[in-house]
Amino acid sequence: MRRLTLRGRLTLLYGGLFMVAGVVLLGVTYALFTANLGQKYQVIVKGTYLSPTTGATTKPPPPDQAYVLNKDGALLTGSDAERVMNEQREQVRQAAIESLLIQGSVALVVVGGLAAGFGWLVAGRVLAPLHRVTDTARRISASPAALHERIALQGPDDEVKNLADAFDTMVERLDHSFDGQRRFVANASHELRTPLTLGRALVEVAMHRRTASADVKELGESLLTINARHEQLIEGLLILADSEKQLTTVYPVNLADVVTHVCSQLAGEALAAGVEVERGPGEAPTRGDALLLERLVHNLVENGIRHNTPDGWVRVISKTVGDEVQVVVTNTGPEIPPYEVESLFKPFYRLGAERLVSGRGAGLGLSIVRSVAEAHAGTVTAVPRLGGGLEVTVVLPVDLG
Repeated sequence: MRRLTLRGRLTLLYGGLFMVAGVVLLGVTYALFTANLGQKYQVIVKGTYLSPTTGATTKPPPPDQAYVLNKDGALLTGSDAERVMNEQREQVRQAAIESLLIQGSVALVVVGGLAAGFGWLVAGRVLAPLHRVTDTARRISASPAALHERIALQGPDDEVKNLADAFDTMVERLDHSFDGQRRFVANASHELRTPLTLGRALVEVAMHRRTASADVKELGESLLTINARHEQLIEGLLILADSEKQLTTVYPVNLADVVTHVCSQLAGEALAAGVEVERGPGEAPTRGDALLLERLVHNLVENGIRHNTPDGWVRVISKTVGDEVQVVVTNTGPEIPPYEVESLFKPFYRLGAERLVSGRGAGLGLSIVRSVAEAHAGTVTAVPRLGGGLEVTVVLPVDLG
């Protein structure tokens, strides 16, 4: 069941308090009127009484005896007078109930509805800054690239503005922290590239010397393999740091072309691994960084080839669905527990002991996929395939231009 919004609760609170106050007011007014009506008054007549109908003069009754002059001009005393006064009092009470309670209640309901309507408008006006805070927080949580956004709320220095300013301060510190982390990773990766390149060159020179023995060549092959793995790790870190930046320039990109290009690039690796790559490059126009989107598709297809079974297959499909484009990569492979799927998108995470010692990847492939997708205002989801393997779906906004 959907919970009532804060605006709705405030409206109910305003309207409820108004109705309670109105009911109390009606009740107090009716109680005071009834109490006042229930009091007995005594009328003392001095001298003689002249009947308007007969013209006869009579003396008034004693002061301690009730009397009433009816509509015929007759003077009623005793129980007759009491009966007439009770009847008149009951008539007045019934008229009061009808006018005060029934008509007053109808007026209270109408005015209460108007008060609730005005309360709804006032609550919306008051909560509008909070909606800005919520929308900004939602955009930032959806994409780290939105950390540059600020609320910058204008208005009186009240509690809501203090909340917005505190939120802006927090986001600014987070932005500086994430930016410093990205700069550190990028700078460290660049600095590590030089010694790795130099080490690879020295190993290759030593291996190709005429006097190099078989042991030296075997050791050189091992060192080159380790060096290539480190270079791959550094390249992955650079791409990850670059994908987490805000996209300043975007261009139209058709993912169908990207799928075709990537599948052609990885055809040799797939053939060597004994994996068949099936592609369905449907039209999928979007906007973004072409190199990053190519890396996204490349990592998905490469991941499907490397973590597969002999005589397995990888299926790559791009398509347009409504106002979004999708790239779906499905592959055969080992069984993956459903609770492990989300962990695959964490940096340096590998599933199983055999992948922990594997030198085929750096553990950044799917992390880069998710980071690139979020930088393009997209999402990535993965589900285990029945019989083994994985199905990964990337959703990006469609380019209608």
